[in-house]
Amino acid sequence: MNKCYCNNYIKIAFGILLLFASNVHARQQPVIDWGGDKLLNAYLMQHLHQRYDVRTQQVQKALQSPAGVRSYQQHVRTAYRALLGALPVKTPLQAVVTGQIQQDGYHIEKIIYQSFPGHHVTANLYVPSGSGPFPGLLLFCGHEPEAKATPSYQRSAILLARKGFVVLVIDPVSQGERHQLTDSKGHPLTRGGTTEHTLLNAAAALVGSSVAAYELWDNKQGLEYLLSRKEVDTTRIGCLGNSGGGTQAACFMAYDSRIKAAAVCSYITTRERTFELAGPLDGCVQLPKEGKMGIEITDYMHLMAPRPLLVLSGRYDFVDYTGTEQAYKEAKQCYQVLGAADHIQLVTVDDGHGISQPKREAAARWFRKWFYNDDQPVAEAPAAVLAPAALFASKTGEVNNSFAGEITVQQHILQQATAFAQKRRQFLNNTNGNAFADTLRHLLGIAQQRAGVQAARLKPGAGQTERLLLRSEGEPPLPIVIVRPAPQLPLKGIVVLLHDEGKQRLQDSSALIQSYLQNGYALVLPDLRGMGETADNPAFNHTKFYNKEYRNAISSLHLGKPLMGQRVTDLLLVLDYLRADSLLRTSRITVRASGLSALVALHAAAIDDRIDHLQADKYLPSFLDIHRNVIEKNWYSYVIPNVLQYYDVPDLVRIVDKRFAFP
Repeated sequence: MNKCYCNNYIKIAFGILLLFASNVHARQQPVIDWGGDKLLNAYLMQHLHQRYDVRTQQVQKALQSPAGVRSYQQHVRTAYRALLGALPVKTPLQAVVTGQIQQDGYHIEKIIYQSFPGHHVTANLYVPSGSGPFPGLLLFCGHEPEAKATPSYQRSAILLARKGFVVLVIDPVSQGERHQLTDSKGHPLTRGGTTEHTLLNAAAALVGSSVAAYELWDNKQGLEYLLSRKEVDTTRIGCLGNSGGGTQAACFMAYDSRIKAAAVCSYITTRERTFELAGPLDGCVQLPKEGKMGIEITDYMHLMAPRPLLVLSGRYDFVDYTGTEQAYKEAKQCYQVLGAADHIQLVTVDDGHGISQPKREAAARWFRKWFYNDDQPVAEAPAAVLAPAALFASKTGEVNNSFAGEITVQQHILQQATAFAQKRRQFLNNTNGNAFADTLRHLLGIAQQRAGVQAARLKPGAGQTERLLLRSEGEPPLPIVIVRPAPQLPLKGIVVLLHDEGKQRLQDSSALIQSYLQNGYALVLPDLRGMGETADNPAFNHTKFYNKEYRNAISSLHLGKPLMGQRVTDLLLVLDYLRADSLLRTSRITVRASGLSALVALHAAAIDDRIDHLQADKYLPSFLDIHRNVIEKNWYSYVIPNVLQYYDVPDLVRIVDKRFAFP
């Protein structure tokens, strides 16, 4: 680092008006003429395939022997626990039965229990008539708004209760009676559970957690409740889930060895094919770094082995059936190696998504086989379902306004983030500049070393304008435009201008461009990946996710490469190029940025001292703002998993200020 701080002064400005001047000229030609909007996703999918190719080799090696399988299981188990992060502290259930409905051959109890202090879970318990004890089952619901009251889940529970199982049907977070983002009357503020899951998941990632981890903890507490019931045989416990509930079932059976048999419906496929064909799905399915750790959906099946596992699939489901077959084939090999080939089965029905009657019957038969030693076919008798309100366990049908002081998931995440403040202070007080830069690189997924930069010069623009495509091995091409002052003017320095909408927005302002050129400054206008001409096509980003670059943001997190870190890498590559250019290498470098790009520039300045001057404006004041305002759009563009255990934005600003301050 240059010790002459007076030559490396940094200024954080709060009023860059010229940056948004609006004199619009003819649109400039893009640097990339072969589909820049596809570039980032293609790059990410290539990395995803490479990572899963490595995993396939590891799995095939492990499947050579029982010892190899057990070693691989331990590897995956350790990685999975790390991905889940720190789970809530076990707390008393304080379970209550708020009502009971007597039915023919069974009765339904309305249950509320506590997942963590002040946070309540609603459920229905289906109890067979008779003395018992009976095997117990957890039934996990998909994304239907009514959750446990959805007719297909009611019918599943009724069938299983009539076949001799105590069934606990749990409302997932953000569904049924458990919407987290509500107004004072308990009305949801978003369009549905999948949106809530996705928004909450962005906030959770900042503290090293996920919605999947919160759902798992709710279900673990549900298991504790099920085991507490006198009607339940605690040695015979299973779980069943469909769709989003299938995700929960796969995660839970892999986590808790007390699950002795499981059935997963409309979920099992491969993560690799899902990301490529459909793109990343709802937030409750996403565990940041899952791909980096090489974990596939099949690995949750491996962790279940050799315990009995039934896979239920619709041949025409939007859940890719080819992926289902691939996942099942690999899991079947695992069971065979462990001498339990008959402990896994795939049942395919010629229908679509959901737990239809044939799938319900197959699930009931599976659990009867393993818990009652009865493999006879099961036929579902007609069953009347109840209206959702009849099954409410809370007073109002929403826990948020049924309990005074209810702690939502959003509030719990904010509590965690606030509690990390002392940990952040300790880390920052005990960490020097180089160590902090190394921590940034680790959190952002930035490689310690970069390959060299080559510039492909394209057809020049008007005057002193140059259009370049920077290439560096292992990174996607980076389009930039360089505008140089007239040759007769002495070069005073370089200004790198960053805009969230890309270089075109800046080129449209002749006033901005000319003000620099006339004063002898060369301008560098990059499109950081996913911005400008490399911005993703909106058609690939469903509006329910509240993020205009959702598929690339989630794919990046899956690979352990947050978009923030990738964009910092791009800015560092620009610096690499400028320092290699024979005409520009000795010039002082100023970076001017606003919004998301400003936060990129702040991170770059904390890592690299080649930025001599920085003007940053309108950046996110604190990552805590994401927790406080989870309903805002485009938060995934900012997400750095686990960042709040190490620093917040004000800490970053202070460190950058200190690094370049006058002595």
